[in-house]
Amino acid sequence: MKFKITKSQFLEGLKAVQNVILGKANLQILNNVKLTAEGDKLKLTTTDIDITVKTEAICEVSEPGETTLPVKLLVAAISKSEEGVIEVDVDHEDKATIKSGKAKYKINGLSPVNFPRLEEKEDPSVFNIDQAVLGEMIRKTSYATSQEDTRRALKGLMFSFKGGRLTMVATDGRRMAMVEHELEFSPMFETDIIVPQKTVMEITRALKGEGKTVLKVKDKQVCFEIDNIKIYSKLIDDTYPNYRLVIPENTPHVIQVDRQLLINALDRASVMSINEARSTILDFNENVLTVSSGQSEIGEVKDEVAIKYLGERIEANFNPSYLMDALKAIDDDEITIKIANGQTPIIITCSIPFIYVLMPLRQK
Repeated sequence: MKFKITKSQFLEGLKAVQNVILGKANLQILNNVKLTAEGDKLKLTTTDIDITVKTEAICEVSEPGETTLPVKLLVAAISKSEEGVIEVDVDHEDKATIKSGKAKYKINGLSPVNFPRLEEKEDPSVFNIDQAVLGEMIRKTSYATSQEDTRRALKGLMFSFKGGRLTMVATDGRRMAMVEHELEFSPMFETDIIVPQKTVMEITRALKGEGKTVLKVKDKQVCFEIDNIKIYSKLIDDTYPNYRLVIPENTPHVIQVDRQLLINALDRASVMSINEARSTILDFNENVLTVSSGQSEIGEVKDEVAIKYLGERIEANFNPSYLMDALKAIDDDEITIKIANGQTPIIITCSIPFIYVLMPLRQK
């Protein structure tokens, strides 16, 4: 196999696929990128079995063929190469010679024969969504995905294509973030899928903010086509909990507050939330919210934020990080907090179809 390619094209392609390989894989070939040179393109593929990422770059092919090379080593070598054209020559033993200016690298590869083959599904359900919309929906929900829960479903981001809209949900059992967006698709394609966290991270990296993302779903596999990058992933084969049951129906007390002022107060209060419980008290009074935190052996902090509220006094205890996660994902200047009492979940909403539900901590 022989081809010539510009450094920028080669490096862009390698960087698009390298992150799926996080460390030392059990199978050596899973640390490699498969390079396929044919026509006027170089196709690059990496996989960890569950996720496969593909992209391609323009190149000049003199001898078509394919090989696999260690992706991290290859990225390091190409990154340090001179600007301009890079020549790659791979022999029948999968040993690559890479020339850049006067520098010459020799890298030992592995035969592509044992590289995992991807089965592309036929006749999938197809959905089209703007990259900017998809990115914003992920940003507003993915932080609430479980990092520790043993329930497999909670370790993924739920995409629900129902009733002419996409609903995206994440929960870890203590909080839930949900956002919705109207989307045109065939009623016969209605489905719920759970996309693993690692796949969501790959999607986020690939999104550029412009253009369309094409989602293809079939037989517990999803493919995200983003520009010239394709991300194939196994779906989490589990049942997602009924997230709508988590949303409290009775929250008679409604409070409006400046989002950034509340973030600032929570941030200051979190200085004293250094224990494992990470507890901050919100004390809602008439037109004022007192935010406090502290421990008897260390000290305490109190801050006040002006709010729009004329109801009875309510005191509730929350994890400040969980509150700030949602507030930072919202773009509105003002948000709405709905609450029944200090022992029941609160709801945070804004001007778009977004809902954040957070359980309070137990009062000591």
